[in-house]
Amino acid sequence: MDKKIEALIENWLKRNIAGFYFRNKESAAEKILEIIPLPASVGFSGSQTLGQLGVIKSLEARGSRVFNPYKAGIDKEESLAIRRQAAQADYYLASPNSVSEKGELVFFSAYGNRTAGISYAKNVIIVAGANKITPNIQEALKRSREYATPLNCKRLKWDSACLQDGICRQEVCFSPEYKRMCCQVLIIEAEAACSRMSVVLVGESLGF
Repeated sequence: MDKKIEALIENWLKRNIAGFYFRNKESAAEKILEIIPLPASVGFSGSQTLGQLGVIKSLEARGSRVFNPYKAGIDKEESLAIRRQAAQADYYLASPNSVSEKGELVFFSAYGNRTAGISYAKNVIIVAGANKITPNIQEALKRSREYATPLNCKRLKWDSACLQDGICRQEVCFSPEYKRMCCQVLIIEAEAACSRMSVVLVGESLGF
């Protein structure tokens, strides 16, 4: 583990956030399955990182109760209802858009289920690839808005103002002309409870 990662984990500790580092996604997934008890319910927000870890499929396969708003055959209203349930699960899983070296975690959300679950779920596990680390909070916000969001818009075919060229136009990106993805911005600076939030950092490039 290099000094930058060690310092980041120490910064999380100061902020009442537990930090874990793993060199690869397989070890990270094992740790998540170890943390979450089998009887616990699990919610999650859409995430390329979680998909790359395969942890949601593993939780479902072992018999955990997973609130999955992305399962096949459900309509938009049912998906939104499941997202509300997911935000109240025993454990909530998500990945940040960016992480500052000081330990701040940045999340953008369209519907608010993501920010709700991260902010108030009983237990939260955040998973991030090392590619999401930025020098400071300003760069973290810039990465989230100008890099991660346009890529997610392209992936999901959201007609946001940044869709075609990746340039953020937040001053004009409103309905009905555009379908805005970055409607809510959540910055986790610290936790009041020392056991509520954990961050699993992976020494690989994962997600956007």
